[in-house]
Amino acid sequence: MPTERSYHHGDLRRAVLTAALDVIATEGPAALSLRDLARRAGVSHAAPAHHFKDRAGLLTAVATEGYGFLSAALGEAEDLRDLGVRYVGFAAAHPAHFQIMFRPELLRPDDSELLAARQQTRSMLRTAVQGHGEDPAVSFMAAWSMAHGFATLLLSRNLDDLLDGRDPEDTFGALAGVMFGPTGSPWS
Repeated sequence: MPTERSYHHGDLRRAVLTAALDVIATEGPAALSLRDLARRAGVSHAAPAHHFKDRAGLLTAVATEGYGFLSAALGEAEDLRDLGVRYVGFAAAHPAHFQIMFRPELLRPDDSELLAARQQTRSMLRTAVQGHGEDPAVSFMAAWSMAHGFATLLLSRNLDDLLDGRDPEDTFGALAGVMFGPTGSPWS
């Protein structure tokens, strides 16, 4: 762990974000404080506030970064089924981001970067379900609910016994295939 004087140069914003992600992943968002993160980064207790202003600002930055990572993962999807697999893969690879992204009470609701990143991700999801089903909003909610529900159950360790060592992404792909056919679409 760094000492109070060990941070000399580099990207303080990134250092604080990384420390925050570690705390969220191990202890949850309730354990997060800017003062503790400053101590972990080896800087004065006021230094993180320069970049994030407050705890909500820090968590908003975490969520915004998470939406960027999720959009990048979804952008490589081949079809609706693969989109769901990539959603689950993102959650497994970035559990701290995933935890924060869907907790609006922790975030600044009017942050323009967050709103843009969230909108980009939702647009990708909506585009993937276009042409499937009679009501695009219902199709969007069905596809998102299935992937998000599986990812949430995975991260909360409620699937550990059922997975029994199986790869979560492969399992989600198989689940989508069983429920919706080879493309993972309930509207094929």
